[in-house]
Amino acid sequence: SILFCLLFAAVSPGQETAPAAAPAPDPNASGPGLYAIFDTSMGQIVARLLEDKAPETVRNFVDLATGTKASLDASATHLVKKRFYDGLIFHRVIKGFMIQTGDVNGTGSSQCGVEPIPDEISDMRFNVPGRLAMANLGRPDSASCQFFITVGPANHLNGTFTIFGVVSSGQDVADKIASVPTFMD
Repeated sequence: SILFCLLFAAVSPGQETAPAAAPAPDPNASGPGLYAIFDTSMGQIVARLLEDKAPETVRNFVDLATGTKASLDASATHLVKKRFYDGLIFHRVIKGFMIQTGDVNGTGSSQCGVEPIPDEISDMRFNVPGRLAMANLGRPDSASCQFFITVGPANHLNGTFTIFGVVSSGQDVADKIASVPTFMD
């Protein structure tokens, strides 16, 4: 299992890129803004959060990640304010497509106790790897805490999932995670 811890860094207008960020072909991937830093057991992934494209989604994600927003514990019996994503695994790994996390029990079916958030579909597309997007329950406005990072183009997802970030460095780490053998292999 691939564990991770989530940190944040704000980049000021005078800084060129996020800490440890490499030049990215996506103009939305670097520059001033808020960055999520995923420290995984396989390396670090840095993603620029798109506050201008998906403000409610970014706020929900940051509030869960920092423990500002209460969520259900692993027993699904108590609401707690803790850093929700720390120590979770990527429970859904599909080579060439995406890696997904945000489930406290690592099954993909646990509830997090957070009210669903509205979709914020923008002009962002799944035409390249490195899109950070909210997972949903297969219907509009049903995302809450699970998210995924694409490792390949996924145009069939356009218009149905909120893209709230873009990978600015560490796409190779996401690709390595997506290549880990699973029980489906």
